[in-house]
Amino acid sequence: MSALLRNLLLAAVGLFLALPLIVVAGISVNQGQQLLFPPKGFSLSWYLDVFAASDWRNALQNSLFIAVCSATLSVSIALPLAYVVWHRGGGIARALFAVGLAPFTLPPVISALGFLVFWINAGGYGQMYATIISHSIFLVTLPLVTIALGFESIDRQLIEAARTMGATDRKLFATVVLPLIRPYLISGFAFAFVLSLNEYIIAYMVSGFTVETLPIKIFNALRYGYTPIMAAVSVIFVLVAVIVFSLIARFGDLPKLMGAWSGDT
Repeated sequence: MSALLRNLLLAAVGLFLALPLIVVAGISVNQGQQLLFPPKGFSLSWYLDVFAASDWRNALQNSLFIAVCSATLSVSIALPLAYVVWHRGGGIARALFAVGLAPFTLPPVISALGFLVFWINAGGYGQMYATIISHSIFLVTLPLVTIALGFESIDRQLIEAARTMGATDRKLFATVVLPLIRPYLISGFAFAFVLSLNEYIIAYMVSGFTVETLPIKIFNALRYGYTPIMAAVSVIFVLVAVIVFSLIARFGDLPKLMGAWSGDT
């Protein structure tokens, strides 16, 4: 296959994948309230409404707060678990690692039903903290796998050299291990943050309509008709994901952050 043909094929595939986003982006700038593509007129008022209207602004704030807290908690759970598996090994450690992988292997609706039953009995149904904890447990698999890849990429000779120099386990972790896995921590946080921001089923099951996130707000708004503001919110979701991973790519080694092995190993 010639280079020109390969480039044309890649461009066609890219365009095909981008078509839904192009349509949604076009709908979001309609001047009227109809969902029309191509758009009639041009207006950014629907984007302004996301931040100006109190109900949409509150939903956005809830989504961001839940995403930041749940991603932080997910990384806080995944880091010591991955460290124990890497440092200690053994059957118990591998069993704990498998438990950490379990939430993301189940269908989201099954996990959501489990969280619903648990929080109803625990008295946390409809509370924001219940959504944060549920998201962190459900999404812990992503930072766990990413951080585990980071630990496995560490050259064991560096560890032995540090021990030879008299480093304790605590000093070794702080000065050698943590700097080496920091890109993987950032990557795991980013994955959990973006997915928590877009997650609907668990948030709806755990909080109902008490704590409105943006996905829940979109669902609620559908009962009153279709307006381009829903398309604007969808574009904002995509932009947030692009910005997060672009910043990671700009200030770090993107293949390394995505869990790629070094080319010389």
